Amino acid sequence: MSSIDWIVLIVTLLTVIAYGVYKSKSEKTLDGYFKGSNTMGWMLILLSIMGTQASAITFMSAPGQAYTDGMRFVQYYFGLPLAMVVLCFTFIPIYHKLKVYTAYEYLEQRFDVKARSLASILFLTQRALSTGISIYAPSIILSSLMGWDIYLTNLVMGGFLIIYTVTGGTKAVTYTQMQQLIVVFIGMFLAGYMVVHMLPENVSFKDALHVAGKMGKLNVIETNIDVTDSAWWKDKYNIWSGVIGGFFLALSYFGTDQSQVGRYLTAKSTKESRISLLMNGMIKVPMQFLILLIGSLVFVFYMFYQSPIFFNQKEIDKVLQTEYRESFQHLQAQNDSLNTVRQIRTTELATALNKEDETNIDRLQATLLNIEVEVKEVRKEALAIMKKADSTADTNDTNYIFLYFVVENLPKGLIGLLIAMIFLSAWGSIAAALNSLSSTTVVDIYKRLWVKDKSELHYYKASKWFTFGWGIFSIAVAMFASQLGSLIEAVNVLGSLFYGTILGIFLVAFYMKRIGGQAVFYAAIVTEILVIGIYISDVISFLWLNVIGCLLVLIIARIIQWFVPKKTENQKVIDQNNQRV
Repeated sequence: MSSIDWIVLIVTLLTVIAYGVYKSKSEKTLDGYFKGSNTMGWMLILLSIMGTQASAITFMSAPGQAYTDGMRFVQYYFGLPLAMVVLCFTFIPIYHKLKVYTAYEYLEQRFDVKARSLASILFLTQRALSTGISIYAPSIILSSLMGWDIYLTNLVMGGFLIIYTVTGGTKAVTYTQMQQLIVVFIGMFLAGYMVVHMLPENVSFKDALHVAGKMGKLNVIETNIDVTDSAWWKDKYNIWSGVIGGFFLALSYFGTDQSQVGRYLTAKSTKESRISLLMNGMIKVPMQFLILLIGSLVFVFYMFYQSPIFFNQKEIDKVLQTEYRESFQHLQAQNDSLNTVRQIRTTELATALNKEDETNIDRLQATLLNIEVEVKEVRKEALAIMKKADSTADTNDTNYIFLYFVVENLPKGLIGLLIAMIFLSAWGSIAAALNSLSSTTVVDIYKRLWVKDKSELHYYKASKWFTFGWGIFSIAVAMFASQLGSLIEAVNVLGSLFYGTILGIFLVAFYMKRIGGQAVFYAAIVTEILVIGIYISDVISFLWLNVIGCLLVLIIARIIQWFVPKKTENQKVIDQNNQRV
């Protein structure tokens, strides 16, 4: 990067952090640190919710996902708007009425401390691992720009995050997320504009879309249904897994994941929380569509210009310093030759599309699709050589595609802004995650089970230490994230392993009043084991795990409850009432 880019990057980052810390003054209490003393309006909460879910993984990995697999990933979000409506009429009124700090406090009032602790532990496990992956995403950028070792960049990124999250609490997180999203939206708009602007003069935005469509990169909706075909169930993204599986995932993520619940618990009222979630439901799908569209346009850009055989230059440099140098360079030459032919045929296709020459359109489409097959074969050979040269090489470059495009093609100044955008989106989501990990640990475990009846100041200080501790743990997880492939997919797979079970616990609490804590506790444990087993067996797409996990908890809890003596449950209710008295 140029000196101008570095200035833009550093000034943008420092300005946002300084503003967040300045606006984060709060009382030294749990209410001030975790709930912002309930002073937030719906607009601020909406931006915070979006900032929490829209991490660096979204803006760095999603375009790469569209580049390699088209836009069908957007179906993953189709169930989200419906989930927002359900949450507004079920979860939110209960949380506000009980004035809870975390979602899991309600479970003890409904069941017992075991159910509350189990749900908390499941959340902590999932969220801590996901946060580590989220730290790794911006570390990739710093590693590529500075040439630093990825382990060092994980420490640098995690260190910055810990400082301002520990310092400011939830207000720092919320106010910085507002600024972060402003920068993010500006950056993504400029990136999309520049992709189209840098296409050949005779190629319009409409032409680019037509080319992307002919190459299968605008596959927004997959509607093929064949429930008797195992491949259909294993298909990661289609309309049915998106609407049904995505609905259950969104319901659990926004209704039971403290990183999101903690955002709307800061609201002034139930109404403010509801508006923020409903607006999120309206905005999220179009927003994700546009981010993926940028990835499809980047694919079209590289049909008109030379694309590298591999987008992670650092891994290429490693191979070129080994005995496999000549073999790899030969494959690079083959890739360049195929790219040259592809550029010519793509230009011809754009002309045929403008003339609506269907005969030539079909011929050129078939030719380009065949060239794509050849390019992939050459790339496959190159990846095999990379593995021979270094068995630990990361041969999945999905996360580097958009970064490579930005650094290699955008003008000075804009590169710094785009890199700042990715950093800020990372910091916003990770800070919210660390804040939620700390609040759950303190409220649901430390204060409830370990150290009781201490002053508010004591728990406030403990919260800062737990935030610090979870930050260190997340950095440790980031050290092992290099082999996970597409980060946006890895995070969602990890969430799906836990979200169904957690959602099932809450739905039993809300709607199955005759089931007690003992039944739901053991049902959740059995379900989690089964869900992990189903995932390992690889018989179904990960989105369906959310549905399976939720339904299994409901069914197994109902079965177990038949064998639990009624006296046992009645006595527990009496004991709980006595404790409250």
